Amino acid sequence: MLKILFSPSEGKNLGGIKSQQSLFGATNARDEILASYQEIVQSKDEEAIKALFGMKKFSDCEPYIEDIFDAPLLPAIERYQGVAYDYLKYQELESSTQEYLKPNTIIFSNLYGPLLGGDLIPNYKVKQGNKVGDIVPEKFYKERFSYQLDLALGNADILDLRAGYYEKFYKLSSPYTTLKFLKGGKTVSHWAKAYRGIVLREVAKHQISSLEEFMSLEIEGLNVLEIKKIKNKTEIVYEIVN
Repeated sequence: MLKILFSPSEGKNLGGIKSQQSLFGATNARDEILASYQEIVQSKDEEAIKALFGMKKFSDCEPYIEDIFDAPLLPAIERYQGVAYDYLKYQELESSTQEYLKPNTIIFSNLYGPLLGGDLIPNYKVKQGNKVGDIVPEKFYKERFSYQLDLALGNADILDLRAGYYEKFYKLSSPYTTLKFLKGGKTVSHWAKAYRGIVLREVAKHQISSLEEFMSLEIEGLNVLEIKKIKNKTEIVYEIVN
């Protein structure tokens, strides 16, 4: 089976349903960071909340101020809202395609760490790179979840679509494939986010089950320029042609 590693997004979709929370791995391994987050959010300390969320106006913080242990939940793949997710267009996908994404996508959250696409999470806000209290999320989760991820990924083929920052949460020791996007011979950033979403969408639509299948997948707007292999990493370099 193919497993896809993916980034979260600063933006979130609101709402959800009241349900029992389900999360990847040992849920109690998250207790310390979740308790620290909850304490800040419920503290009424406007400066501390703005600092955690990375916002200048307290009024912008208000949609995220809620009890994360008793808030409406959405699957992680539906909660995030940003460039990559705009191009994934999850809500427009057929139900079978949506179901493919839930167990096969692993999203690296700044608060919850590694999540399956179908894991139910509340609305929350942690600015990328910020601490949660005294806790550095990427170090916290690398220490607590690397072994669990090793076990979960097992012998699966791995397509790593994470942005560079989220590689800090988990270093792959197994063989994996990553993508690089060029336009006019230059590495792109905004369009890299967009095409990560497009690639995930096409992988799900075609129910890709292996890297061999992925290598034969034609994606509109992308041409393969070269394939590089360095140790356990295979990098596919694409040229954006539209």
